[in-house]
Amino acid sequence: MTKYLISRILRAVFSVVLVIAVIMIMIYSFLDREAIFNADPTFQKRLNNDKDIYKQQQWEKYGYLDYINFTDYLQDEIKAGRLTAEQADAARLAVTGDLDSPETKALVDAFTEKYRAEGYDIVRLPGSYKIGTKKYSEGGAPKLYATKDIPLIQRLVSYFAGLIKIDNIHNVDDVEGERGLTFTLYDPAYGGEKFSPAIMGNGTNYRYLLYCDDTFPYIHQNLVKVHLGVSYSVTKDIDVFNTMTDAQGPQKFTTITYPSGVVENTADDIHSLRYVPDTSDQGLLNQKYFVDDYTGVTTAKSGMSQMGYSFSIGIISVILAYLLAIPLGVLMALNKDKFIDKLGTFYIVFIMAVPSLGYIFIFRAIGSSFKLPTTFDVQNPTWLMYILPVISLSLPSIANLMKWLRRYMIDQMNSDYVKFARSGGLSEGEIFSKHILKNAIIPVVHGIPGSILGALTGAIITERVYLVPGIGNVLTTAINKYDNGVIVGVALFYAVLSVTSFILGDVLMATLDPRISFTSKAR
Repeated sequence: MTKYLISRILRAVFSVVLVIAVIMIMIYSFLDREAIFNADPTFQKRLNNDKDIYKQQQWEKYGYLDYINFTDYLQDEIKAGRLTAEQADAARLAVTGDLDSPETKALVDAFTEKYRAEGYDIVRLPGSYKIGTKKYSEGGAPKLYATKDIPLIQRLVSYFAGLIKIDNIHNVDDVEGERGLTFTLYDPAYGGEKFSPAIMGNGTNYRYLLYCDDTFPYIHQNLVKVHLGVSYSVTKDIDVFNTMTDAQGPQKFTTITYPSGVVENTADDIHSLRYVPDTSDQGLLNQKYFVDDYTGVTTAKSGMSQMGYSFSIGIISVILAYLLAIPLGVLMALNKDKFIDKLGTFYIVFIMAVPSLGYIFIFRAIGSSFKLPTTFDVQNPTWLMYILPVISLSLPSIANLMKWLRRYMIDQMNSDYVKFARSGGLSEGEIFSKHILKNAIIPVVHGIPGSILGALTGAIITERVYLVPGIGNVLTTAINKYDNGVIVGVALFYAVLSVTSFILGDVLMATLDPRISFTSKAR
């Protein structure tokens, strides 16, 4: 078993990497990179050369290319001691004019030679003047920069290398006080009076690395972060994983103690404190609440995350499907060609024949006639709003499970070993429970891990119809908005869940069926 699992996991990892590589090829090679600016209001406001520079900066930010401007080059020369600040300022001003001075020309030539030798394309944008004047029009100052497309292999390696990041005390510069970790049993966020263990860091990206509160799962951490990729349109500049896991809904107010000692009833999540350089002495609010540069906080919300809503609906529908489909499938098999079998067959054919959108709207209309909520309201949540999405999502699963369980049971009932068992004097009840059902249920059980993990991915049509704030819409929204970071991140999430469900399904089958063994024996 161990050897099989290791082999299967390695193949699964290879499959996931291959899938992401193919998706990256499709996105970064076949799709027009200009399309990512279609819904970018900042891009629409930029003019002339500034518009081009903004494009290069955004393409670098989202993994298309490496971008270096002339100003960055000058700063590097200053740090290396080959250039003074005064010379750099003179060159920076001169390069924006029509003619370069001899000193500036030498720096421009050195910049061009250096980066062209490294495979970069050098671009110099001339100034854009207003008609009849010598002044530059808005965004029209001349620019000089170098760009180089990032190869797929490098992009793939960088993506997986940055997939998981572990916080440590050397992550930030110029931290105040001594770097290190602090363990406390009484969290200062609660005034130091409430028993609430926490591990805090100084020099880390986050102040709280591990902490406890009264929200499920009660123990939380900022030590290990998963980075699936940054969104640039769906949820601008927020990581895909955070988008799926951050709470939604109305603000959640609690009484907390700020680092300065100020106690307030606020929606600020003090446990999300992160390092933001040079901010503790900027603004009256920062001076009032904070004592160092750990000033970044997020707002606490009382609702569930996108993944939470999708999983809640999905797991309830999975449980409902198995609770109903197994007994109904058994009844159909035991009453083959009788009324109950024909009725079940009609339901299966109906669900398979009618488009999912059709019966979802049918049950939505029926539910509205009984005054059931037909849309989700995260501001005023109620358990009634789960009923229609759960029913709509469980209908096809019930039909599918009924169909396969009926088929497997009928196959088992017609097997020779059942005839031998019956001739051997076993009762019909014993034959059914010990042989027929036990063997017929094994293929059905194989799909349980996939059904459970699949609940995390959400349901696109169901969530759109009932306006569920889950993750079912994330991928389609990202595709429509050309949000490549989200597309890659969600694809990785789906791929990992898929291969994991297959492995768990195999293990579950081997556990239930002694005839299945993953250990090869020598002949």
